[in-house]
Amino acid sequence: MKYELIQASKAYKDVIKNLMQFYIYDFSEFVQCDVEDDGLFRAYPYLDDYWNEVDYRFPYVIKQGDKYIGFVLVRSIESEERNYFSIAEFFIMKKYRKAGIGKAVAKQIFDMHKGHWEVYQLESNKPAQQFWNKVIHEYTQGNFTDRVEGGRRIQDFIS
Repeated sequence: MKYELIQASKAYKDVIKNLMQFYIYDFSEFVQCDVEDDGLFRAYPYLDDYWNEVDYRFPYVIKQGDKYIGFVLVRSIESEERNYFSIAEFFIMKKYRKAGIGKAVAKQIFDMHKGHWEVYQLESNKPAQQFWNKVIHEYTQGNFTDRVEGGRRIQDFIS
C-alpha cells in the first residue's frame, strides 16, 4: 500500500488534467455529463484556480512507484459565518481502490490541513458516502456530524 502524496506544482497541472478525464468518467454515473464532440469530457473549469489562488486551493497528485494513481483537490473556504477546508475532488484509479490507499491519503490530507472540515458527497453517490463516512468516523473516532442538505450528504468535523 505504499504511495506518495505530492503537493502539485504547476508542472503537474497536465497530469491532473489528464487524470480528471477518468475521474469525470467515473463520476458520470452520478451526474449528467457526456463527452464533447472531440471524445473528451469538458475540462474541469476550476483547475487553473489551484495555481492562481495558492492560499485557498491545494492540488495534490498521488503516485505509487513511478505511476500516477490519483489526485486530491482541497479548498479553504472563508465566509462571514465560518472558515473550513473542503475536499473539492478526490480520485483514486479503480485498479488501486480497496487497498487502503484512499483512506490513508484522506487521513494524511486531514492532518496536513488542520482545522474545521466539511466533506460532501452527492446523495446519489452511495459508494462515496460509504467511503467518507467510514474514513471520517475512523479519523475522528466518531466525533463528527452528518447531515443531508441540498442533495448532498455532508460531514463536519475538526482535524
